[in-house]
Amino acid sequence: MVKFLQPTQWGKLSLSNRIVMAPMCMYQADTNGVIQPFHFAHYTARAYGGVAMVITEATAVEARGRISDRDLGIYDDQHIVGLQNLVKAVHQSGSLIAIQLAHAGRKSGIQNQTAIAPSAIAFSQDYGTPKAMTLAEIKDVIIAFEKAAIRAQKAGFDGIEIHGAHGYLINEFLSPLTNHRQDQYGGSIENRTRFLKEILQAVRKGFKGEVWVRLSAEEYAEGGHHVLETIQVLKLIQPFIAGVNVSSGGVVPTSIKTQPGYQLPFAKQIQEAGILTIGGGLITTFEQIEAALDTDCHLIYLGRELLLNPYFVLQHIKKHAPERMLKPYQRG
Repeated sequence: MVKFLQPTQWGKLSLSNRIVMAPMCMYQADTNGVIQPFHFAHYTARAYGGVAMVITEATAVEARGRISDRDLGIYDDQHIVGLQNLVKAVHQSGSLIAIQLAHAGRKSGIQNQTAIAPSAIAFSQDYGTPKAMTLAEIKDVIIAFEKAAIRAQKAGFDGIEIHGAHGYLINEFLSPLTNHRQDQYGGSIENRTRFLKEILQAVRKGFKGEVWVRLSAEEYAEGGHHVLETIQVLKLIQPFIAGVNVSSGGVVPTSIKTQPGYQLPFAKQIQEAGILTIGGGLITTFEQIEAALDTDCHLIYLGRELLLNPYFVLQHIKKHAPERMLKPYQRG
């Protein structure tokens, strides 16, 4: 059997194959963060298209934690019913579904609200200077993640991915480039990881499914995290996670040289350190998927390729295991 079709485990979750849909911001919610008809068509198409698990776009745990005012939210009980209906629809379409819980921190684009961050350092001249969080505000955000996890449990999600990548709030605490605190949440790598660790502990209290993180393994900037520092962070939180969805960049403005599979070497190093990985990065061919699963990662995430071709996986299932296709599609 080809590698991507092999059923596998991701922590407590049993996946029918080794392909997951990457979380990608869609900016199609209403201005209160409520799910819209677009999301049902968008996510169920990829589920019918054969991915083993859908991971939703970044879903904010606070209103001020949205990247834009069209982000999905899970910061209010009014969000539960819509998300619950989405979970049911994706399950009926044949896939598992996880939710990515997020807080934009200093990269929030919400108007008339002051962004928060570990330190009062703006991302760029296009963003305002955020407010450095007090200890009480740190506790409030941790509680917001816990409440979001409880809502995710009520909605029926199979898993939670904590967004600790791309320069958003958790990444801002992890990185020495953005965290200049002098208290228990700053300084050493143990202290800078404390915020994420406490979020994971809180989320685990409110959610019974599987939990993992997405991290930027490489920050592409002097003085920032590289893959060895990322492994240190992961070792500190390993008891609380199934593994890591490996991405890179975003914590500070910098140019990144991209190419197909450019993030896979980071996933390979992390997996060789004893932590299961979801790897990817501009993966567009069956051959790239098979090679990556052979040496680099446990699961593959697909993003951009699925935007224009939601049946990419199904097309390769037809070639290699047509009996596993949904019966109405077998004539395709």
